[in-house]
Amino acid sequence: MSKNASHEPDISPRMVLLLAIASGLIVANLYYAQTLVGPISSATGLSAEAAGLIVTLTQIGYTIGLLFIVPLGDLLENRRLIFSALVFTSVALMVAAFSTSAWMFLAAALAIGLGSVAAQILVPFAAHLSKESTRGQTVGKVVSGLLLGIMLARPVASLVADHTSWHVVFGGASVIIIALAVLLRSKLPMRVPASPMPYHKLMGSLWTLFTTTPVLRRRAAYHAGLFGSFSLFWTVTPMMLAGPEFHLSQTGIAIFALVGMAGAVASPIAGRLADAGHTLVATAIALGLGITGFVLPMYAPDSRTIALALLVIASIVLDMGVAANLVLGQRAIFSLGAELRSRLNGIYFALFFAGGALGSALGGWVFAAYGWHAALLTGMAFPGIALLYWAGEYFEHVLDRREPA
Repeated sequence: MSKNASHEPDISPRMVLLLAIASGLIVANLYYAQTLVGPISSATGLSAEAAGLIVTLTQIGYTIGLLFIVPLGDLLENRRLIFSALVFTSVALMVAAFSTSAWMFLAAALAIGLGSVAAQILVPFAAHLSKESTRGQTVGKVVSGLLLGIMLARPVASLVADHTSWHVVFGGASVIIIALAVLLRSKLPMRVPASPMPYHKLMGSLWTLFTTTPVLRRRAAYHAGLFGSFSLFWTVTPMMLAGPEFHLSQTGIAIFALVGMAGAVASPIAGRLADAGHTLVATAIALGLGITGFVLPMYAPDSRTIALALLVIASIVLDMGVAANLVLGQRAIFSLGAELRSRLNGIYFALFFAGGALGSALGGWVFAAYGWHAALLTGMAFPGIALLYWAGEYFEHVLDRREPA
C-alpha cells in the first residue's frame, strides 16, 4: 500500500446509507411472494402442486443473474449497469402486478429475480469506494440494509396484502424501484472497470476463479451452511406458527418476522472484527449462533408463551449468525482484488443461494414427513457441517503459525 493510502478519500456516510437502503429495497423483490403464494395461486389459476414455482422461479432468475449479469460489473460502467437492471426489474414487477394467468406471473417472477441482482453490483461498488482500513465496516453497513430488506419483505408484503391485495404489493414495488433507479443514476459516481477482458473470457474465468481461490470456496461453503439453515427456518417456522401449537394469524406471523430482523445488528459488528483481523474466530462464532438458533426451540416447554419467546430468540440468534457471516465472507473476498470483485461476489452468492434452495426444499419435506423436531435437527446440521469444515481451516492456521520462519 502506498504512503498516500491513508489519505485516500473514503465513502461518505450519506453514500453508505443510500447504498444500504437501495440494496434492501432491491433484494426485497425476491421475498414478497413467499407469504403470498396462496392468493397469487388462486388469482392466476396455478395448481397447488405447482404453487412452489412462484418462489422457485424467482430464485432461479436470481441465480442466473448472479452468474451471468453480476460479473459484468468487472467489465461495464457500473452506474449504467445498475440503472438498466433496475428499469428491467421495475417493468417485471408491474407485469407481475397485472398478471391474470399463471404463465404471465411465472415469467415475471423469473425476470424479477434476474434484474434484482443489481443489489449484488451495489455491494462491490461500496467496497470499491471505501478505503482498505474501513472496507469491512462499509460492507457491513450496506449488507445490514440488504438483510433488513430480506427480513422486512415478508411481513410487509403480508400486511399490505391483508389490507389491500397482492397486486398492490408488486405495483408499489415497481414504482419504488423505478424511483430508486433514477436516484442512483443521479447520485452514484461513474465507475469504469480497468479490465479489458471480453465477455466470453470473463465468463470463462469464473470456473478458474473458483478452482484457484481457496478463500472463495471456504467462504461460500460456510455461508451455504448458514443460509441453508436460514432458508429452512423461515420455510418451516411460519407453518409451525400457523399450526395448532401456536395458532398465529398471518399478521401475527408478520410481527414475528419483524422481531427477528433485530439480528441484522450483527453486520457492522462483524465488519469491525474483520477489519481488526479477527475473521477466523468471528466465523466460528457466527456458525455457533446458527447452531444455537436450532438448539433453543428443541428445549421449548409446554407453555405456549415461553415456547414462542424461545422461538423469537432463536430467530434473532440465527439471523445474527447469518448477518455476521455474510459480511465476513464478503470482506474476505473483496480483499482479493478490485478487478475481480463483481465476479467473486457473483460466484459467492450463487453458491450460497444453492445452499439456501436446498435448505428450504429439504426443510419443507422433512417438516411434512417427520415433524418439527426433525426439521430443527436438519437445520442444525447445515451450520454444523460448515463448522467442521471451518475446523480444517483453523488447524491449518495453527500449524502455519507454528512453522519456523
